[in-house]
Amino acid sequence: MYDQILVGVDGSDESERAARYGLELAARVGASATAVHVVEQGALELTRGSEEAAELRAERGAVLDAVDEIADAVGHPVDHELLEGNPAKRLTAHAEEVEADLVVLGRQGISGVKRRVLGGVTEQVLHRSDVPVFVVPDAAEGFAADRLLVPTDGSENAAQALPHAAALAGIDGGGVDLLNVIDLAAAGGAFNAGGLEPEFVQRLEARGRAAVEDAADELRGHDSDAEIRTAVERADPASGVAARIRSYVEDEGVDAVVMGSHGRSNLRRTLLGSVASNVLRRVDVPVLVAVRDGE
Repeated sequence: MYDQILVGVDGSDESERAARYGLELAARVGASATAVHVVEQGALELTRGSEEAAELRAERGAVLDAVDEIADAVGHPVDHELLEGNPAKRLTAHAEEVEADLVVLGRQGISGVKRRVLGGVTEQVLHRSDVPVFVVPDAAEGFAADRLLVPTDGSENAAQALPHAAALAGIDGGGVDLLNVIDLAAAGGAFNAGGLEPEFVQRLEARGRAAVEDAADELRGHDSDAEIRTAVERADPASGVAARIRSYVEDEGVDAVVMGSHGRSNLRRTLLGSVASNVLRRVDVPVLVAVRDGE
């Protein structure tokens, strides 16, 4: 499933950690790996003459050279691509041009911005990319897929994660947890002061069980030997779905989360404010964000 993996780098600790993760994954699946760095057009425009521009390109090229040390440590070769322009646009366009199967980025993006939340290039790539994106946080120690988590609401968008979960779990014979989180606060609406009727809650839980069982059946179609666990849990009204997913990740020792880009919303690239965005901001394990075919 993964023959060509691109890793966006900028020389920061975050991108080097992502590079190691991407190269370890590439080594495990026998994929070719390419480290990509984009020289911002604005930086080039500030140079005075061709000599300064050449010096800037050489300086940025050293970022790619540093990835060679990681590749040597991992024991897997890596190619280089030094591009110019808008980082998010060039990276996503290049991924499509070379028919990459996966883009790997650090959670802080390749902008070097030091902040806890998503921002900069990573967030822009998530909005633009037609290629799945693996977002690697600072806390990631290295590639692992012994226990994967797929949050699902039963939608077609959520189902895009299942082939990826099967492929990753198959590397080391890992297991996949399928989780449906019921958001009673959202289901009841803002004006529900008296609480939800028990029958309504039961229907929500039944729908959740159907969602995870349907996902399990589909996952077995991709890997008949997959070890699958299913769970339906309620979100804390005060903290929401993403917080419950984070708690599950921590409680169950999940190595990575694999999820669709925007659940039931059929709006293109509406990642900000969605469950996927909040999960990316909250969890301290890598998150693969799949995309819906034909978007």
